[in-house]
Amino acid sequence: MEIQYRLMAELEVAFDRLVETSEALLDRYAARPRDAWALATPTPDREWLRRSLLDFWYRDGQDGRATHSYVALVAADEALLEAVASVNAAKQAFAAKLGDIREQAAGLIPEIKAVLPFRHPALHDHLRGQGLARLHLKQCWRQIPVADAPLSRVRLAWYSSGRSIKRLTVREAEQKLLALDSEAPHIRIQLERLAGIPDREPLAQVQKQAPVMRGNLFFAEPLADGRERRALNLPLPLFIPAPDGRLPHHNEPLPRPPEGRTRARRSDERLEDEVFLPSLRVYRYRSA
Repeated sequence: MEIQYRLMAELEVAFDRLVETSEALLDRYAARPRDAWALATPTPDREWLRRSLLDFWYRDGQDGRATHSYVALVAADEALLEAVASVNAAKQAFAAKLGDIREQAAGLIPEIKAVLPFRHPALHDHLRGQGLARLHLKQCWRQIPVADAPLSRVRLAWYSSGRSIKRLTVREAEQKLLALDSEAPHIRIQLERLAGIPDREPLAQVQKQAPVMRGNLFFAEPLADGRERRALNLPLPLFIPAPDGRLPHHNEPLPRPPEGRTRARRSDERLEDEVFLPSLRVYRYRSA
């Protein structure tokens, strides 16, 4: 019990530090005029940036695996970049403390989600007034993206064809089906289908990923390691080193991801088109 109290107290301190450094970044942002652009937002002012950086809560009905994106570009001087670094360090410390709790006292997680919002009543009340509820831990610790160096241009594009693929054995797929409801007719059909293939055949469980905005960053000068560009996802505003306070050239992407695939299907795609076990999103590999 003593360990649990200590871990909870340390996490509360880490959460306080996260909010405090975020507020300091916002103050620094508002103190000096600078170029900033946000997707579908005419004026990305301090209040808009506050909503994006302090969005720590699930919205009612939000999928627990989903996170909110705030696509924006901010021209940053050295002082603002230091403030961003402080926030990212606080996020890392918060994530590390959560990791300690998951290892030593996983049962505390529900209590954490109930207690931490009240550490900052004004913040909690503001968000609650918008219909927001539970603490979203991933949105607390995800890092604010920062460009490695000044940029000449940024190319923004939606990436909506992403998916994760996990290999499964026939035995693992069977266990997952049995854990759902072995008496349900649609599960029995899939179990019979599974019994008709060789035990050693590998299967693929596919999880479609939510659309993300991806930025292709072109450096004004090659980096010391020779890199001239970098690609990264932008779930939060991208802070770009800019001593003159000006943004590099950038395009204007669509405000929402396009419907359907945005990339051509790979000619060497190895999975069959038809799902093999619909309840698990499991596919067979194409025969050679």
